[in-house]
Amino acid sequence: MVRPRTPLLSRERIVEVATAIVDAEGLDALSTRRLARELGVQAPSLYNHFATKEEIVDAIGDAIVAGVDLSMLGRDPWPAALRGWARAYRAAFRAHPNVVPFLARGPARRPASLRLADAVYGALVSAGWPPAQATRIGAAMRYFVAGSALGSFALGFVADPSLYGADYPHLRDAHRLADRHSEVDEAAFELGLDALIDGLERRFAALHP
Repeated sequence: MVRPRTPLLSRERIVEVATAIVDAEGLDALSTRRLARELGVQAPSLYNHFATKEEIVDAIGDAIVAGVDLSMLGRDPWPAALRGWARAYRAAFRAHPNVVPFLARGPARRPASLRLADAVYGALVSAGWPPAQATRIGAAMRYFVAGSALGSFALGFVADPSLYGADYPHLRDAHRLADRHSEVDEAAFELGLDALIDGLERRFAALHP
């Protein structure tokens, strides 16, 4: 990573470089010493902006969530809004898969994450969902989106036809999945999203006969 002759330190720059480290090597690779080295500064300089490494990780997570489009929530009919939001949320997760386990824990005190939760819940309640149901829907959607972004189902199968023999007769074409992982994973996400929304629409209709 090229360092400027005179390092300019800001919260935004710290988060940018910290995100690059985590994206490339995972959360365990991030330390204040490593981050300071990449920024070309001494570690104590970071403490003028963040008190702890945990605060830096919080800021990484919130910056990612801040990029999720929420414009459809409260604007579009709730089924279309949930679809659009789920796709935008998943795209943000997939761009930073190493941060997904951290984000999956919930919003904590992160402002952008709380705004997202508020927007989803508010859109559902305004559309006519009872508050308790809206809470459960928001949780179910987050479970689904986060799970779909944690890894590739298709890439979990090795491209070795000899592995799938008589012991696994129903997996005789599994070796082909890796080469088609993008298609398989995207189609699986859309299938699951359709099933979730279809089921919710039936439940909503039963609530409002």
